Amino acid sequence: MVDTGLHAKGWTREQAIRYLVEECGSSQAGATNEILRYMVLPGQALAYKLGELAILELRAKAEKRLGPGCDVRAFHQAVLAEGPLALSMLRQRVEAWIDAQSPQRKP
Repeated sequence: MVDTGLHAKGWTREQAIRYLVEECGSSQAGATNEILRYMVLPGQALAYKLGELAILELRAKAEKRLGPGCDVRAFHQAVLAEGPLALSMLRQRVEAWIDAQSPQRKP
């Protein structure tokens, strides 16, 4: 919210800090540090959240396909194996990993 507020809605540094303190329960010092990061890295928070959601979706897919045999550590190794990737490439790589681990191939 504050990343978008700062870069798209024209919030001031003080408005963004106040939002984190009042709405999210952040400390003044913590909110200030976070806002400074958002100010110098536009889109960082959004990219972080999109990546998190994609990884959670892939993990749910792996757990559903692999059932109790799903090794969470191996899943995370597959996610991290090639370093930073575009989400489309990450999906392809992890879906291939799921297929390779699956005792049953997709129809």
